[in-house]
Amino acid sequence: MSETPDPTRSKVGRIIDTYGLDGVGQELEDRWLGHGYDSQSLRSLADWFNRRLLAAALDQAGESPIDGEVENLYRLLTDDDVTAGMRIDAEATLEQNGIDPDDLQGDFVSHQAVYTYLTEFRGASKERSAGDRMKSVRTTVQRLQSRLIAVVENNLEQLRDTDRLTLGEFNVLVDIQVLCEDCGSSYPITELLDRNGCDCRRSADGSD
Repeated sequence: MSETPDPTRSKVGRIIDTYGLDGVGQELEDRWLGHGYDSQSLRSLADWFNRRLLAAALDQAGESPIDGEVENLYRLLTDDDVTAGMRIDAEATLEQNGIDPDDLQGDFVSHQAVYTYLTEFRGASKERSAGDRMKSVRTTVQRLQSRLIAVVENNLEQLRDTDRLTLGEFNVLVDIQVLCEDCGSSYPITELLDRNGCDCRRSADGSD
């Protein structure tokens, strides 16, 4: 039986250990595989991880960044569209907080480093069965429906409470229908997933 590789032998694992980013490794895997999150690309995950790293560095320096400050500082340090002057100012901000900008940026990880960590040191794989993928799609759709219902309910309640809308007790219903323009069939998204397709499948099988 082979031993699980030591995560700290990878750059991502080493950074997690150095900065005390407890739980970030699991969340990184979950975000990649779409477990509880919308599945993210490796490049997106590298940026997400680096922002967490930057936030941890500021925290260790005794700083408490306001909302959006970490994202903006990371953009100034890494975005190709940022001017040299703006990047220098961002690096000066780090130095004022006792953070070496060169060391910090040297700790930033690439999407390839994220991939190596996930696949070689956590054993994660995106090779999922059709059933797993179907379940993931269903979960994503249901999450979006719930989010839409919550937004609509909140806005309607605000309008009603400020006397700009007359409305009694109400429920918001969201029904997503999928219309196939080839066979003309229409099904709610969940039913379409349950039956594994529209009527085109029946036609292909030779059934009426």
